[in-house]
Amino acid sequence: MKALKSHYHHGDLRATLVEAAVRLLETEGIDALSIRRLAELTGVSRAAPYHHFQDKRELLCAIAEAGFVQQEATLTALEDLQGRERIEQFVHTYVSFATQHREQYDLMYGREIWKNSGATTSLEVVAKQCFKRWLSEVTALQAQSILNNNLPAVRVAQVSWAALHGLCRLINDGIYADDADIEAMEASLVAMLVS
Repeated sequence: MKALKSHYHHGDLRATLVEAAVRLLETEGIDALSIRRLAELTGVSRAAPYHHFQDKRELLCAIAEAGFVQQEATLTALEDLQGRERIEQFVHTYVSFATQHREQYDLMYGREIWKNSGATTSLEVVAKQCFKRWLSEVTALQAQSILNNNLPAVRVAQVSWAALHGLCRLINDGIYADDADIEAMEASLVAMLVS
């Protein structure tokens, strides 16, 4: 991976480091990721990243946080769509993100961060906000009788997210690899959710 030009003088080193870390994670995996390596890739001193990340755990949390921000943005991008089409596009976009950013997705929802209570406060806030956004979406779709409204919105949001996440895990773990099967499963998931 080539070194990036530093944006440090523009006051944007943290964003530059996270962007480089995401690329490094995706291309070489979590074992290749280190703060020292990021300093080399971004052309800054070895000490500079430590002004933004105390250790690798904080860096991993920042990578996961960036993924949640991107996922929440998918819902915002779909605001012009209505009803079933909105759900279909959300499911497709969610699965696409998970499969195109496998390593980052693993961090966002994996035990590397969450099992040992290793999440930073800012990551917890962003992750919860992402779920709250989906809960709000579910509530609105239930009010329109598009999603099942016989159950509390929070349960529909939790179960639909769990089903979506499970599908992504199965794809990322290589259990489902055929594009036609993936598309059919996305459609089936939407059919199960829609009233």
